[in-house]
Amino acid sequence: MDLLKTQTQLSLSELRNTLIRLEDTIIFGLIERAQFKSNDIIYQQGAFHFDNGFTGSFLEYLIWELEKAHAKVRRYQSPDEYPFTPADHQPPLPAPILPALDYPPILHPNHININAQILTMYTASLIPQACAPGDDSNYGSSATKDVECLQNLSKRIHYGKFIAESKFQDPQYHDQYVQLIKARDAKGIYQLLTNEAVERKLLRRLRRKATIYGQDIDDDDATATATANAAGPSKISPDVVVDLYEKYVIPLTKQVEVDYLLQRLD
Repeated sequence: MDLLKTQTQLSLSELRNTLIRLEDTIIFGLIERAQFKSNDIIYQQGAFHFDNGFTGSFLEYLIWELEKAHAKVRRYQSPDEYPFTPADHQPPLPAPILPALDYPPILHPNHININAQILTMYTASLIPQACAPGDDSNYGSSATKDVECLQNLSKRIHYGKFIAESKFQDPQYHDQYVQLIKARDAKGIYQLLTNEAVERKLLRRLRRKATIYGQDIDDDDATATATANAAGPSKISPDVVVDLYEKYVIPLTKQVEVDYLLQRLD
């Protein structure tokens, strides 16, 4: 990401612009996944046999195979990318075949990665809401879309580190954060991080976006426009998108922020 390659000081407004762009990516990804049924079998351990002895689900197998290729082209060297493959996985992800890039030291050193929680949330809670139940045999297509959605959700949630660092650097609140960190006051840090007005605005924006993006536009009518009152079936329920952010994305992002700040003075 260009922002992370060129700056050592973080702008909260620029970070929020990045998160707003990710909203579009996440919504369109869910729309793509929702064209297939839930296909629950791809999330079940042991439902498929793999010649290499892999014992996880079909989705976990695809994640592992794709992340091996992504690791070779240094995807996980970027400070805003995190693999779903556990750090202690054997064999581990391969080393990059490309030379390392010189990213400025924006973040305090940390090993926070909550992708295991994100994967559980996605398969257990989000898929049953976003997709029609049943099996249409589109296992490969469904799992490929799953990987894309998971990667985008992971990036969005782990951006909490950059948000936390930006707030920590803010002279207006820096001393308060230092005091709370020294006191190991996770609840106090959470409260100081929270901006309910911004969160309400975010949820309203998401509902409008999901309503508009989920509609088919009749291009035979030159005056047709997409509005929040557009008629016709939606490709994704706006409630699903809003619930995803309200119940999971926002809380998990703040979990990352709190965990990061608790390590900030180490």
